Amino acid sequence: MKAVKALAAAIATAWLSTAVSAQTYGPGVTDTEIKIGNTMPYSGPASPLSITGKVIAAYFDEVNEKGGVNGRKLNLISLDDAFSPPKTMEAARRLVEGEGVAFIFATMGTAPSSAIAKYLNSNKVPQLFLISSASKWNDPANMPWSMALPWAPNYTSEAAIDVAYARAKNPNARFAVLYQNDDAGKEYLRGVKDALGADADKAIAMASSFEVADPTVDSQVLTLANTKADVFLIYSVTPRACAQAVRKAHEVGWQPQRFISSGCANKATVMVPAGLDAGKGVLSLGALKPFVAEPKDDAGMTTYVEFMKKRLPNADINNVAGLYGYTIAEALVVVLKQCKDNLTRENIMAQAANLKNVPLSLLMPGITLNTTPQDFRPIKDGYMLQFDGNDWVVASELLRGT
Repeated sequence: MKAVKALAAAIATAWLSTAVSAQTYGPGVTDTEIKIGNTMPYSGPASPLSITGKVIAAYFDEVNEKGGVNGRKLNLISLDDAFSPPKTMEAARRLVEGEGVAFIFATMGTAPSSAIAKYLNSNKVPQLFLISSASKWNDPANMPWSMALPWAPNYTSEAAIDVAYARAKNPNARFAVLYQNDDAGKEYLRGVKDALGADADKAIAMASSFEVADPTVDSQVLTLANTKADVFLIYSVTPRACAQAVRKAHEVGWQPQRFISSGCANKATVMVPAGLDAGKGVLSLGALKPFVAEPKDDAGMTTYVEFMKKRLPNADINNVAGLYGYTIAEALVVVLKQCKDNLTRENIMAQAANLKNVPLSLLMPGITLNTTPQDFRPIKDGYMLQFDGNDWVVASELLRGT
């Protein structure tokens, strides 16, 4: 609780100092620049997600061409960590101790982000809007310098919403679960069990894990298919495993109701490799708008499409990791604008913990960013999306997380 009180005090101090137009800079900040550190899996098994980093860099370039944030250019230093926690640790030390960045932003994945959390918290360096839906990041008392901005509600909320949605269709459904063998996957499995409650042992036909580095998940899917479960829950942060699971279930004629993790709701990297027919009907929870190539009445999506065509003309525009990169970059700019001229690490973190109904151009209706010093979860709600054989479409009303 001391950490929470200290952060709350920092917010009050920040407001007071900005009110009198004080110019207070921390490491990595000058009159003309804010130096930002980032790691991305530009190589390795999660490399398809690296478009997130490329879009962030392009978004900052556009912001800089328009004068930056409060007159300061955003200098992004993004290093490859190959989705390997030891490499993330090495990169974080280089960014903090060598490059002198103001904060670390948008590290990809639970395991890489976890590897550097203790180091950054011990050194009071903000680990801002890391990319993970693990509930562990909502812990301001013990990790006051770490905050995530996930694709959707955290894993336990996502699992609970998936289970509730499935049971509404079939109250007696039996569940098969494929999960990544790391903290993220295990948390998702716990969320499924918690949502099923006393029925968990009976309702879960089987749960099978896989490693990120596994070349395929075919054997696990075949074993799960033999249970003839009514619902197939697929959790992976790597598009490859999600695509393989969808494809293999289809190939063997197993036709349960299928849910994939929010980070895999991606036509380009999951549904196309799986086969569009194989993916038809798959469900996933999301907070981002489904991509529309020719939006008519959506100014935010129109701007995004124009941005991608101009800035990254060779990228697959219909890639949810790109939409997410745009969204998270937009969110950071909101935080930095709130900081005004008080750009200490303490105030950057304090402003991130003081977001009030912040709309972003690619969030779906009714979803805004909200944080407090006691609650670091920017997004708590989502919509169920369904792949219709061509693209993702909204399949539900707004679903509230806990």
